[in-house]
Amino acid sequence: MTIAIIDYGMGNLKSVKKAFAALGFNAEITADPEMILKADKVVLPGVGAFRDAIAELNSSGLAEATKEVVKRGTPLLGICLGMQLLFDKSYEYGSYEGLGLLPGEIVKMTVEEMIDEKGGSLKIPHMGWNNLELVKKDPLFTGLAQGSSVYFVHSYYLETSVDVVSAYTTYGKHIAVAAQKDNIFATQFHPEKSGLVGLQILKNFGGMEA
Repeated sequence: MTIAIIDYGMGNLKSVKKAFAALGFNAEITADPEMILKADKVVLPGVGAFRDAIAELNSSGLAEATKEVVKRGTPLLGICLGMQLLFDKSYEYGSYEGLGLLPGEIVKMTVEEMIDEKGGSLKIPHMGWNNLELVKKDPLFTGLAQGSSVYFVHSYYLETSVDVVSAYTTYGKHIAVAAQKDNIFATQFHPEKSGLVGLQILKNFGGMEA
């Protein structure tokens, strides 16, 4: 069983591979569309700007490979920027079309929205540990307790009117931080940086049946 970690030049690739290896899974970093299509599971990681990431995916043929993975029913996990890329559109540094695999848009956090309980402004980006509110029976979260803490680094977040959100967190406002539909799974937080909770999430993903 092979897990392909898509390498499009942006992301925390080695830490994701190391986390899977610690769990006993064979994960390979690759930019080869054919290898991605042959994999049993696929991970789309990412750190950086949406604009640059989607341009690289489109120009390299990796966007089409990712869409084909979904069509074939192969489990796909998007992490952080990788989650955002799965949706219709992002407004980071302009307006850019995403992969369109899930319905929704990626919008910027604002100081007007991100207010703490005392009325003070919260820092942007949202960086550090925060609790999950699990709202959907998502196989990715099997064995997790309500309120489990995970690690975030982001300034943009998902807005969607469709029932794909599987978890929220609170950072000044209710923010969607995980999504799931059929064989597509996505987390705004970093499982590979989220200790035992994150390892459980990656173990759940690695153990899924295609």
